[in-house]
Amino acid sequence: MQAFDNQRKTGATKKAGQRAQMLQRIPKIHLAAVAGLTSLLGLFVLLPSKSVQADLAAERRVSQLELPAFSNLTITSELDLGTAPFPLTNNDLTTSTETVKSGDNLSLIFKRVGLRDSDMMELLQSTPEAKRLTALYPGHTLEFAINADGKLNQLRYIESRLNSYRFNRNDAGFNFEQINRTPDIKLSSRTAEIKTSLFDAGKQAFLDDKLVMELANIFGWDIDFALDIRSGDSFKVLFEEAFLDGEKIGTGNILAAEFNNRSNSYQAVRYVDSNGQAQYYTPTGETMRKEFLRTPIDFARISSHFSLNRKHPVLNTLRAHKGTDYAARHGTPIKATGDGKVVYAGKKGGYGNVVIIQHGQTYRTLYAHISKFRKGIRSGSRVKQGQVIAYVGSTGLATGPHLHYEFYVNGAVRNPVTVKLPKAQSISDKELQQFLQQTQPLLAELSPEQPRQFASSEPQASNTPL
Repeated sequence: MQAFDNQRKTGATKKAGQRAQMLQRIPKIHLAAVAGLTSLLGLFVLLPSKSVQADLAAERRVSQLELPAFSNLTITSELDLGTAPFPLTNNDLTTSTETVKSGDNLSLIFKRVGLRDSDMMELLQSTPEAKRLTALYPGHTLEFAINADGKLNQLRYIESRLNSYRFNRNDAGFNFEQINRTPDIKLSSRTAEIKTSLFDAGKQAFLDDKLVMELANIFGWDIDFALDIRSGDSFKVLFEEAFLDGEKIGTGNILAAEFNNRSNSYQAVRYVDSNGQAQYYTPTGETMRKEFLRTPIDFARISSHFSLNRKHPVLNTLRAHKGTDYAARHGTPIKATGDGKVVYAGKKGGYGNVVIIQHGQTYRTLYAHISKFRKGIRSGSRVKQGQVIAYVGSTGLATGPHLHYEFYVNGAVRNPVTVKLPKAQSISDKELQQFLQQTQPLLAELSPEQPRQFASSEPQASNTPL
């Protein structure tokens, strides 16, 4: 066994050396100006602070990066997308705008603008694409143009400022026109220091909540955001912003980020591999994603730690506490900390309602005191990491709403907070050079002054909690 361990360590050292040599062979990346990536001065008029001035300077540097094209933008910001004015083609047309309400159908909307069911049927029968109008979604918009004879001349259905379609009257009835617009994507940079909470720091940096959640998910395997965050921690994030006609309509992906926690520095960069899969990696190509999330609830407070000799709050006797309790409001979503198979979902004594998930042959997790299970969660169902499986409650022997979470390795219970988590697959050697070439410009922007020493995945203790 000792010989096997030595052989494994030697192999790992050799592989690390090969990666280091490959790093040295990468030519210095020249940064070239990218047209159209300009500083977003209008976003900062309310924050005339030094940190904002630094962010503006950073955005000017980011705008000069030579970066790969980013596609499949996901608009995460819940901004008011609005609509553009209806394009009148005749001064004799009368226009009306209707927003789809809950319970609406096409007939009701036509009647509200003064049209009859016969007008609606004429449109629906004129072209196959008109069937799209039978599936209306609350919040979407219909714009009508009606001629002097009271007949429908144009109808535009607006899903968002990026996607709409229009029906135009012609001699045969109506024709169909699809309208898809592409937003301008610009890179932005924000930095913030945590004083009270991660969300407050995000607001000070003009980051929306969804982007802050994404930042927490990226580093969630190394940092317990319920336990490890301290006043004075800081972060920097490079991300995409989407603009249409000069107006910001949302945010896209985080491209690179750095989080400084308890004097340790963690960096992550987004990379789409040859199979089209996007993940976040360390600067050397190790995946940020491990086999398990560190916590099953976002930003919950630990109310009771793992202990083999704890006085039970209900039974009032000394009894091993084999997991970690997270205090949270009734109904708070509970997430599976890893991919796996549900082996039990039901009532289990003092645990109350419980879900037990088997992760391969080695690992098992348990979630107790649940108020209710999410639809489809039952024995035999498969779950993915981060999937909501249940909701916080106080069933069983519980004094109040909280989640009791246990973690098992080969059948032996382990402390969920301190157990060493296994890592998922990293960048393959054949793809490492391409990874380095694409990600080094982003990482250079995170630390423009000097290279950083990267922390291990085990943060050191601190005595200055929030």
